[in-house]
Amino acid sequence: MRSMAQRRAAQGRAASAGAASSPQPQHPRHVGATPPRRPSRFTVPRARAEGAAQQQQKQHQEEERFDARAFRRALGRSKTYSRKTSNNPEAMGKMADDGVGYSSSGLVAKMRTEGFAHTVGDVSVILAESYGFCWGVERAVQMAYEARRAFPGRQLHITNEIIHNPTVNRRLEEMEVKFIVDRGGDLGKDFSAVEEGDVVILPAFGASVHEMKLLHERGVNIVDTTCPWVSKVWNAVGQQSKQNHTSIIHGKWAHEETVATASFAGDYVIVKNIPEANVVMDYILNGGDREAFLDFFKNATSEGFDPDTMLERVGVANQTTMLKGETQEIGKLVERTMLRKYGPTELGKHFMILDTICDATQVRQDAMYKLVEEDLDLIVVVGGYNSSNTSHLQEIAEDKGIPSYWLDTAQRVGPGNTVEFQNAAHDLVTVDDWLPAGPIKVGVTSGASTPDKVVEDVLDKIFALKDPTFEAGSLQFDVSKEALEAAKEGH
Repeated sequence: MRSMAQRRAAQGRAASAGAASSPQPQHPRHVGATPPRRPSRFTVPRARAEGAAQQQQKQHQEEERFDARAFRRALGRSKTYSRKTSNNPEAMGKMADDGVGYSSSGLVAKMRTEGFAHTVGDVSVILAESYGFCWGVERAVQMAYEARRAFPGRQLHITNEIIHNPTVNRRLEEMEVKFIVDRGGDLGKDFSAVEEGDVVILPAFGASVHEMKLLHERGVNIVDTTCPWVSKVWNAVGQQSKQNHTSIIHGKWAHEETVATASFAGDYVIVKNIPEANVVMDYILNGGDREAFLDFFKNATSEGFDPDTMLERVGVANQTTMLKGETQEIGKLVERTMLRKYGPTELGKHFMILDTICDATQVRQDAMYKLVEEDLDLIVVVGGYNSSNTSHLQEIAEDKGIPSYWLDTAQRVGPGNTVEFQNAAHDLVTVDDWLPAGPIKVGVTSGASTPDKVVEDVLDKIFALKDPTFEAGSLQFDVSKEALEAAKEGH
């Protein structure tokens, strides 16, 4: 029989079942697609051609020997592995030309250096004080552009989207970077086209240790753009595993970052929100139906997970793009639970937590909480529809009750005063007359994977709707390099 906490969490899942209609759902546990195979720390992808018994015996021997942390350290010393930028001026110049970096002369650059506000005709724009490209994302895109320059004539691949933004990924396709296809289910990604001597880019949210091992054994050059904050989470779950603690990971089990993080963990369970965390806490305190627990978390636990023995010592980590406040609350919840069960003198033996909250995610959410306190007619949130951090910015606006429109590109605006946008539930919605008549005040923010140029394109569409004589791209300003650098430092 399910516990009360399990029933409540299940009700929460049912309530968000409508997300299945979204073309790019962000809550994969809520949709009916076949779930991807869950990695565990000691699982290494193998060819399926060997005899079953021989393959299992051989794989078991390899699994016992494989150490994810040791492999990653060794990979970092390889001559075919790189995770540093070269600051190549030609690559950085092409980024600027392609509009996939920070704005240097457009409206966003102007607002960033002069009070985060600007008025064009009847439209007053207030820009969130922290928004858009973070350092880790800019670094990843720069490394991808530099890889194209560093390996002329070589075939480049990437294991997933470099970041969750359609504009940036389209630019990489134009540079003939091939995206490795995920075939879904147990089939996984198709690496058949990757050959020795090719170059493979690992995206900003990382790749599983299994993919790294496969690529290294194939003799490719690896360009690892993984955000250092993501690597910090990997170190945290590795440390928890080393001390025989099960990792409770706050994240979405099918999100690429969480898949990668789980591959560096030992035993783990992934919880998407506080109701799911309460299911785990209830089991820690009261026990329950083991099979029901495993069924509830069937896609979100390590291989061979046993809640009766693997929840006695736990640690907390998170997907870096989750809501900061929710991660902190889950950490406190776990600590209170272990304190209640084991007492203050034994708490240190049963609970550990390291700060893995991403600064960039945190400051953008804090800026959004500040923005929604303004007297606004509406808010525009710009970012990819499969961007987790952008979805949380939209949630903040909706929770405040302000009309908010999440747009991935400027093409969502029009024809006329019509807009197609995605809401926090990941439903695509079309609204007529979305811009009120007369003077309006618009709040604007963007996800950490969103180039400034995409924001400026959206604003141009808004200005043109309010003033048909407005020309897109006409807002160019003389912003000093010094002012931009100073603003960037504070960003």
